[in-house]
Amino acid sequence: MKKIVLIGPVYPYKGGIAHYTSLLYRALTKKFDVELISYKMQYPKFLFKKEQRDYRNDMFKVESAQFLINTANPLNLISVAHRIKKLKPDLVLMQWWHPYFAPCYWILETVLGKKIKKMFVCHNVFPHERFPMDKLLTKLVLKKADSFIVHSKSDGEDLHTIKPDAQYRQNPHPTYNAFKIRNLTKEQARQELSRNPDEKLLLFFGFVRDYKGLRHLIQAMPILKQNLEGIRLMIVGAFGQDQEDYLKLIEQCGVQDCIEVIDGYTPDNEVEKYFAACDLVVLPYESATQSGIVQIAYGFDKPVIVTNVGGLPDVVTDKKTGYVVAPQKPDKIADAIIKFYRDGMESEFVANVRKEAYRFSWERLTEKVEELLEVSL
Repeated sequence: MKKIVLIGPVYPYKGGIAHYTSLLYRALTKKFDVELISYKMQYPKFLFKKEQRDYRNDMFKVESAQFLINTANPLNLISVAHRIKKLKPDLVLMQWWHPYFAPCYWILETVLGKKIKKMFVCHNVFPHERFPMDKLLTKLVLKKADSFIVHSKSDGEDLHTIKPDAQYRQNPHPTYNAFKIRNLTKEQARQELSRNPDEKLLLFFGFVRDYKGLRHLIQAMPILKQNLEGIRLMIVGAFGQDQEDYLKLIEQCGVQDCIEVIDGYTPDNEVEKYFAACDLVVLPYESATQSGIVQIAYGFDKPVIVTNVGGLPDVVTDKKTGYVVAPQKPDKIADAIIKFYRDGMESEFVANVRKEAYRFSWERLTEKVEELLEVSL
């Protein structure tokens, strides 16, 4: 059995990539001998002021995870790399999503040397919010790797701009079905949330950032309010410093009565009730590579509305598992939502989401890792 060292954040770290690393570990262990190495220090506090860990629910916990890496300590990184070398792995598989990790991974790669094969899962090749030197830092690290997994066509194209001969496989972001703990029905979830069982319920979920385009969804709500009786939007996610701006926009649009804001990070064991309760998940992004929110939605058999940016159209089949609309166009978002309800598309879309299960499975991703490993050995 081939040996893989998997590197990335995992419980108790918060966020989608920590969930991803845990689920990838579980899938890989069915075919490989896997050691999971995580961070004992992920971000310095001066860079990431919010709490980085969440101990409230351990559903993604990996008992054997080793928390060894201090991302900002070169001596620690050299020591960890030598420890990995002693394991004689066939592959070191790392998570890549932000150039902050460039010095850390560059040191690990350099000490590991050329004999040990290195693969990156690129959640995005370049960060969502670009900054000077990000391409140079990304190139510094990724050019030293042997192979890659990307989740979108746009990320494959970005990868080729820094490594034209990159050996990679494009595979959709797998479904986050682990959040379905209690198998809540829509009616049960709405009862828990004190929602009307008959209302038309939309969900925007996740950290609120400018590029996610929430303002366009808010601006679509007056159109929806005028055309659809009982329309409601839940905004569930942690805001930054600009929460007041969004609340003012809601007031300016006159839709306070049909928008509920649930501010703050959602613990893993509370995710289910929001997705189970809604009819439709909306991602009005201005830019994106891909998004784990789509895959959480699919894990609950929920159709999705996304904008035609980055890799989002790769995972949402227009008029089959949801709608793909033009970005930064509140009227287009509203048109799609109105069509969804007036044409009664929910049951058809739900059936289509279920048909896509294998394409978005962790088993399929494991097969891609196996393919690339065989090619590189």
